[in-house]
Amino acid sequence: MKVLANDGISQSGIDALEKGGFEVITTTVAQEQLINYINENDISALLVRSATKVRKDLIDACASLKLIGRGGVGMDNIDVEYAREKGLNVINTPAASSHSVAELVFGHLFGLARFLHNSNREMPLEGDSNFKGLKKAYAKGTELKGKTLGVLGFGRIGRATAKVAIGAGMKVVAFDPFIDEADLELDFFDGQKLNFNIKTISKEEVLKQADFLTLHVPAQDKYVIGKPELDIMKDGAILVNAARGGVVDEVALVEAISSGKIARAALDVFEKEPKPEIQLLMNPALSLTPHTGAATNEAQDRIGAELAEQIISLLK
Repeated sequence: MKVLANDGISQSGIDALEKGGFEVITTTVAQEQLINYINENDISALLVRSATKVRKDLIDACASLKLIGRGGVGMDNIDVEYAREKGLNVINTPAASSHSVAELVFGHLFGLARFLHNSNREMPLEGDSNFKGLKKAYAKGTELKGKTLGVLGFGRIGRATAKVAIGAGMKVVAFDPFIDEADLELDFFDGQKLNFNIKTISKEEVLKQADFLTLHVPAQDKYVIGKPELDIMKDGAILVNAARGGVVDEVALVEAISSGKIARAALDVFEKEPKPEIQLLMNPALSLTPHTGAATNEAQDRIGAELAEQIISLLK
């Protein structure tokens, strides 16, 4: 059987699938050519990340498909229920990239707290001519230790992010409509383990208390953070969205930054991927990454291995 990893797969995943008797194709096929390619090559399993869309037309047109796999958590680029109604297996890897996303969130948070996103832009331009000026401009950073991190969405990634926060000495408050409490186990290099119990509170209370806010929610029909939510937040709060484009109202966010309500923000995902709005790209108060939350070597190895294990189990 043939597996098309249209958005790529780690070598560990390829090795495991080939050992299991599958032929793995890593050609990236354009969306408009995908149906023909699947049919012409008798593809049994289609693996995607966030770039490739698997909609009803493809599902209906590709009789050879038995399985659709998403390397990652969210499956909003797949018509999941329709595929399952048609008898296809639909799988993802919800745990594999949690810590990678959490570390990216904190990369942004540490950077924003100390203006690294600005100084990294300005030092190459003015470091030799305006060193003292830049030093003064970026001398009012803040520490994360002792501050409150608000977490909206307390699933695997939200909990992984909370664990990093606790390790950094932060207080964690969380909201999730489906989770009342969660036990977090922190593992240390010497084998010690510490357990923390976090009871979720209301979304409004999280917004009121958070010095820093991070979102870990699935795609929504409406904004999770819009003007009403931004108005509730602390003056000078910092926000990170590494969840999905469209859960934060980007226009309202820019306005809140312009007014001083929100100090700074980080975006790893955008409403208009792969062409984010220019006002976001040029805004000096924003720390930006191109949807790389799960893009670590370790996460991709885990994703590949987890996909391979599920495919072998389901199709062999």
